[in-house]
Amino acid sequence: MIAILWNMDFIKRKAKRLVLESLGWLCIVVGIAALVLPGPGLLLIFAGMALLATQYEWAERRLEPVRKAAWQTAAESVKTWPRIAFSAFISLCIVATGVAWGLHPNVPDWWPLSTSLWLPGGWATGGTLIASGLFALCLLVFSYRQFRTPR
Repeated sequence: MIAILWNMDFIKRKAKRLVLESLGWLCIVVGIAALVLPGPGLLLIFAGMALLATQYEWAERRLEPVRKAAWQTAAESVKTWPRIAFSAFISLCIVATGVAWGLHPNVPDWWPLSTSLWLPGGWATGGTLIASGLFALCLLVFSYRQFRTPR
């Protein structure tokens, strides 16, 4: 009976490790792709590194400087009201671009390439832009509450 319980515990540990490693590497690969495609590439890479840091010492060592830089950048992003307003404006522009991309307006006369290359992807691309803009707004609110709200 003890051997069966030990085996179940062993299987659970190995399954957990496999899931964490797989998700970590998936986040990193998708994050790298999102660096050139619409999407939160750096955030996905950071999430992947955070997952891998639970399993590997090398990932944990590389995660700490990134975490410190992220906190410093978040604090600086809400240091002044013009920065907050500009960040909110850009985030809303990204959301608006996503909506426009999803609605797929007609190709303008000035477009020099083939009409099939005008806003490819439809709502799939527009949705990732909308999600990215909303995520940026959420991060802005988080940074404001974390670094500007008196405690």
